[in-house]
Amino acid sequence: MRHSLKLAPKESLAAQATQRIRNAIADGEFALGEMIPEESLAKAMGVSRTPVREALNELQRMGLVTIKPQRGSYVFEPTESDIAEICDYRRMLETQAARSAFLKKKDACFLALSNAVEQMEHSQKNLDKVAYGHADTQFHDALFEHCDNAYLRAAYELVSSKIAALRTQLTAPFDDLRIQSLEEHRVFLNLFNVGDFSRFEVLMREHVDRTCDIFTNAWVKRKKELAKSAVKTK
Repeated sequence: MRHSLKLAPKESLAAQATQRIRNAIADGEFALGEMIPEESLAKAMGVSRTPVREALNELQRMGLVTIKPQRGSYVFEPTESDIAEICDYRRMLETQAARSAFLKKKDACFLALSNAVEQMEHSQKNLDKVAYGHADTQFHDALFEHCDNAYLRAAYELVSSKIAALRTQLTAPFDDLRIQSLEEHRVFLNLFNVGDFSRFEVLMREHVDRTCDIFTNAWVKRKKELAKSAVKTK
């Protein structure tokens, strides 16, 4: 793992462990379907296994971890149906969040979106795939952070970490996809600025539909590769 996982005693250790593991999944430090080693993770964090277990239970509640009795804890593995439903959920929520943010906190939201696009441009220039994924997530999160509707934010939080993990792990390897993604986010920014949510909604639908296809195809390909690898090692 790239980053130090040791925890500082500022808030509950379980809460800190939850956030650190959640970030590691979103950043692809733990691959989809990978076993999360509870004991070594506790040592890396400088804590006992208890807060790590509590964190894994919370992450299972979020849908990011699957705990298999007598076998251990694993990063979630989406089905094709899961991916389709997550994308459909996004499609329903994001334009509404953008409309609400425009009406209630336009200036603050536009600034946050602009900052995210700048980070995406910088990351793309430096070919930093993980940083690009962070900036992409930051852009979409900004719509919900400024929509001034706690229920809409809570609805998005049900899938936001899964989306971040899928984005990092399944689209990061494709340079041409990031180029197209960046251009679309620039258009989103301009449409938000002028309040053209008819075109914003059309572009969002196209953006999410294409993302859904990319996620699905990349995951199916990865599962086939893993299956072939498993056969070879037998």
